[in-house]
Amino acid sequence: MKINNGEILEHIRFPSPNPNVELTVITYFSNGLRVKGLLAAPIGNEPMDGFLYLRGGIKNVGKVRPARIAQFASEGFIVFAPFYRGNQGGEGNEDFAGEDREDAFSAYLLLKSISRVRKIHIFGFSRGGVMALLTGIQFPEAASVVTWGGVSDMTLTYEERKDLRRMMKRVIGGTPEKFPESYQKRTPLFELERLAAPVLIIHGVMDHNVSVEHAYRLERRLRVLDKPVECWYFDEFTHYFPPAVNRKVVEDLSKWMKNHSKRW
Repeated sequence: MKINNGEILEHIRFPSPNPNVELTVITYFSNGLRVKGLLAAPIGNEPMDGFLYLRGGIKNVGKVRPARIAQFASEGFIVFAPFYRGNQGGEGNEDFAGEDREDAFSAYLLLKSISRVRKIHIFGFSRGGVMALLTGIQFPEAASVVTWGGVSDMTLTYEERKDLRRMMKRVIGGTPEKFPESYQKRTPLFELERLAAPVLIIHGVMDHNVSVEHAYRLERRLRVLDKPVECWYFDEFTHYFPPAVNRKVVEDLSKWMKNHSKRW
């Protein structure tokens, strides 16, 4: 029997912090690998939009947090958050928006296969911003794309984050000077002509993990291409927003997403 990308191979119930949201650790198929992720679904059979949550970081930095996934599910979404290959028991090796983008693409197909899911929205935080944009380019029928504190230019990340250079050279193959095509491949700014979904950019202007320049470059490119884009810049915040503000932004972006479900 042929196993297709996004096909669910195993599911194991996981303790949920919210009694109204069911969590399940999913093993799914992604280009020949068994990859894992976390599914959060409000209890019941009501059809609702899907929400692809693309985490930031790499390996144990920026791991998917069950409480965060349940938080988005409680806004009325069926949420799936891939761990990416090589993480938490999954096969393969994560390579920072290289081949591991296939794990996001296959996760999109997984959500699409769930009978309760209607439209699918794509969300990326930090490094997940690149993954979200690449997935939106791959699936132009997506209802919306949201990038929060998101990377848009991988070369800029190399330039800004001296602490990440060793890791980036290891997983990408070298420096941007020696391997410009490998960094360009991981930079969705060069492919935004193929993006159809409306984009929401959320960024703290004081962000030192992913500078606001990533957001400005993404916004400029989308506007040049006359793509639908909305920007929420927060002058006083860094990469991480205060809890009360964070909750409000989650509510607001959830409403923004649902409003864009009506465009199809």
